[in-house]
Amino acid sequence: MTTATRHTLRTLSRLTVWAAITICVAAATAQKAEDYFSNWPAGTSPQEVGKKLAEHFVPSPHQYTATIHYSEVATWYGALQFSRLTHDSALQTELIHRFEPLLPGGAEADRIPKRHHVDDSIFGVVPLEIAIETKDPKYLTDGVYWADRQWENPRPDGLSAETRFWIDDMYMLTMLQLEAYRATGDKKYLDRDAKEMVAYLDQLQQPNGLFYHAPDVPFYWGRGDGWVAAGMAEMLSTLPTDHPLRPRIMAGYRKMMASLLKYQRKDGSWGQLIDRDESWPETSGSAMFTFALITGVKHGWLDAPTYGPAARRGWIAVVGYIDQNNDVTNVCEGTSKQNSLAYYLARKRRAGDFHGQAPVLWAADALLR
Repeated sequence: MTTATRHTLRTLSRLTVWAAITICVAAATAQKAEDYFSNWPAGTSPQEVGKKLAEHFVPSPHQYTATIHYSEVATWYGALQFSRLTHDSALQTELIHRFEPLLPGGAEADRIPKRHHVDDSIFGVVPLEIAIETKDPKYLTDGVYWADRQWENPRPDGLSAETRFWIDDMYMLTMLQLEAYRATGDKKYLDRDAKEMVAYLDQLQQPNGLFYHAPDVPFYWGRGDGWVAAGMAEMLSTLPTDHPLRPRIMAGYRKMMASLLKYQRKDGSWGQLIDRDESWPETSGSAMFTFALITGVKHGWLDAPTYGPAARRGWIAVVGYIDQNNDVTNVCEGTSKQNSLAYYLARKRRAGDFHGQAPVLWAADALLR
């Protein structure tokens, strides 16, 4: 055996050892990540909680507006995904029947949103999710209509005409295009989505990783930042690893998650104003942050020993705010922007508001994936 051959064999042996070590470390890390999301206290498992909230949604009356409100769409999406993840065909059928009157020409067609506005266009997420789950072409046609309408007159920079640079849009606007990609596989929807998300990140993310409610409103409003966290987590779950804009979105996501870790309260919740101790614990934002953390830990984007405990505490905290009627309590009422600390601190608490029901369902879904 020549010296060169012996050297090659030694090198291969070292590489084999390192490969084995790498595999063992990766397996241990994955195991640790899963450990944070099992052995739930009685009544807090995602299967139990998700089932109660999804079934509660089916007969719930519409909320807020004469046309379907975006918070109802978000709840519908969470419930539909829960039915798919748990293979609950009866629940899925009930959720689809709830939507059938809202197809064009249906009995509740007057409730179909009409404005060219992010809060209205997100309506298309429901038929797209139904199309993904059932392959029914009528729902696909309806959903794609909304996604294409959102970009029918784009701005000169290629962004949607519905762009307004409010942080809510980082979920509201991007989810429609993301679901259109998931339903069709057409990359144009994904590219629109990623470009839009990066534009919002570049303009709105603050040095500490969080987001003001709007550029002219310097407050870290919990649910507003929650929409951001959820929107980035959803997008990163689908965006291919080789997409050119993925590194920018991942950087923004990780920066935000690191900041949220600093502001999580002892009970696992976050405040109605994230950085204000005098603000009350708010469930919709807390559930959105929990969803984003669970998703990151499960995908390996976030270090499990660092973020896994925070995600677990967040889930247990928000579940503790569900009352005997399966209504999520301590949900901040609908909130427009206003440059006033007193305005945010005085926001009322609601129970059963879809703004709160939706993200708890998302978090349950994330735990079941």
